[in-house]
Amino acid sequence: MYFAALLARTEDGWEASDTELDDVETLSDLADLAREASPDEDTVLVLIEQEDAWFGVVRVDGEEDPRIYVSDAAAAARSSYGEILLTDELLGRDPDDGDDLDALDLDGTEDGESDEDDEDAEGGSAAAGSAESVPHGPVGDALILDDLGVSEKELRLMSSDAVTEIAESLGASETLETVR
Repeated sequence: MYFAALLARTEDGWEASDTELDDVETLSDLADLAREASPDEDTVLVLIEQEDAWFGVVRVDGEEDPRIYVSDAAAAARSSYGEILLTDELLGRDPDDGDDLDALDLDGTEDGESDEDDEDAEGGSAAAGSAESVPHGPVGDALILDDLGVSEKELRLMSSDAVTEIAESLGASETLETVR
């Protein structure tokens, strides 16, 4: 179970709207959704929490690149919504690593051998390798809310109800509760 909401800062304070992420497949899609919530290019926060496992904050300021914070990358990696946030850049990976070798189909089947056994063996080790590359604990911009009154230390210490805690710190808890 997850909860996602958009908080858009306006001249009159924060406006909240809940959002369905079913049609969101990439971070770019999520940023576009956030930008639509604020036609004046004000700050928009996308707050996502998945049960007690992890939470994420995506901050979009106008046309700038989104800033991201995820409380537990390993937990988020097991979620389709978390995978949207865990970009190669955020995880410090080079997106081009291995692409040249992957493009070459040198799996031993060039001489007509069956590749079913090879795929099973490779699939297991590749999945384990990618899971190992996702750190346990927080990743991203821990200063994402600093100018809004939530320090890095406060963000890192947030509990399982982080979305509510963030909204309270921003003075938007009542606004958020209208969409919860």
